[in-house]
Amino acid sequence: MIGNRPVIIGVAGGSGSGKTSVTRAICERFGEEKILVIEQDYYYKDQSHLTFEERLETNYDHPLAFDNELLVEHVKTLLNNEPIEKPVYDYTIHTRSKEVIHVEPKQVIIVEGILILEHLPLVELMDIKVFVDTDADVRIIRRLLRDIKERGRSLDSVIQQYIESVRPMHLQFVEPAKRYADIIIPEGGENHVAIDLLATKVKHILDDVQA
Repeated sequence: MIGNRPVIIGVAGGSGSGKTSVTRAICERFGEEKILVIEQDYYYKDQSHLTFEERLETNYDHPLAFDNELLVEHVKTLLNNEPIEKPVYDYTIHTRSKEVIHVEPKQVIIVEGILILEHLPLVELMDIKVFVDTDADVRIIRRLLRDIKERGRSLDSVIQQYIESVRPMHLQFVEPAKRYADIIIPEGGENHVAIDLLATKVKHILDDVQA
C-alpha cells in the first residue's frame, strides 16, 4: 500500500505475450493473501441485448469490447479499501453471466489485460505499469497451441481470427500503448531476470507496509 491504499500494478501485452505467466510468477512469490488479480477479460461488455449470431461478430480485441468504465470504477473502489462485485463473462454464450464474484481489496492489486494501457483513465490509477513484449511469431504460436488444445478451435479459425482482428488490433491499439509502460519485459514468463526485478519492487512495497 501507499499510505493506507493498495498499490496498483498494470500488466499489459499482446495475446500470447506471456503476461499471465508474469502475473502468476509474481503471485506465486508472495501468495494469494497479499496479491489480488483483476483480469480485464472479466470486463467484456454485456451483450444480452444482441442475438447469439450478432455476439459472434464482436471484435473482442478492440477497446470498445470492454466495459472499461466499470473496470475503472471497481479499481477506484478497491483503492478506497472497499470490496467489489466482479462480473463474470460466459464465453459459451458470449455475454456477461448473471453471477458475480465478491472481491476484497488486498495490499497489491494486479490489473492484467491486452488493452489496460490503452485506456488512459485506467493508466492514471496505476503505480507501476508493465508491458510484456514478445515477438509476433512466438505470440501466434502460443495462441495456436492454446486455442486448439484448450478451446477446441480449428487451425483455420485461429489463423483467420488472428489475421482479421488480433493482428490489426495489436498494431493499432496494443503496441502503441507500450509507451506508457514503466517496465518492459521481453519474452514474458521466460524472462526470469525481469521478473526478479519486478518481484523485488513488489517486496519493497510490501515491506514498507509492514514496517
